[in-house]
Amino acid sequence: MWLWAICVNLFDKFPIPIITPTTKADNGFHDEDISREAILAKGIVSEEDYLVLEKYTRALYQRGTEIAASRGLILVDTKYEFGKTKDGQIVLIDEIHTPDSSRYFYVEGYQDRQDQNEEQKQLSKEFVRRWLIENGFQGKEGQQIPEMTDAYIETVSERYIELFENILGEKFVKADISNIHERIEHNVLNFLSK
Repeated sequence: MWLWAICVNLFDKFPIPIITPTTKADNGFHDEDISREAILAKGIVSEEDYLVLEKYTRALYQRGTEIAASRGLILVDTKYEFGKTKDGQIVLIDEIHTPDSSRYFYVEGYQDRQDQNEEQKQLSKEFVRRWLIENGFQGKEGQQIPEMTDAYIETVSERYIELFENILGEKFVKADISNIHERIEHNVLNFLSK
């Protein structure tokens, strides 16, 4: 679901957020655009459930926008994934407002960049996607994933840490990774024991 998109100028805000539904493609793991009408015609969800999904989506986006604004960020676009429990309860089923599901712009300098018709400074995974494309990878069958250097991996980590610190308003503390296998085993066993 994208709630911000290109309007008059590149990266102008829509007057009212819009919802653009997607579903998982029949083959592959990518999202596929689908209209409200097609969702209802295919019986993916009932009209009643669709209205609940819209309500939840707007409320989540509003809250995400407020949190981002309090941190000097603009929540540009995002997606929310929902599912249904056995008893019919609609639930959120994936992470929200992370760089994997959302794009953020900085409030500071936003209007200046708009006035100059410049690209916005953003926090998201888009820079990784661009790097992959520049290195000949678009996720198509038969393509080889390019090797990332340690230096590039460090820049990716730094960008994710920057987003973490901006959203949460706290310093990111790197975990001790000297014994990562024991940490994973401990956490898995701890989770399974609950």
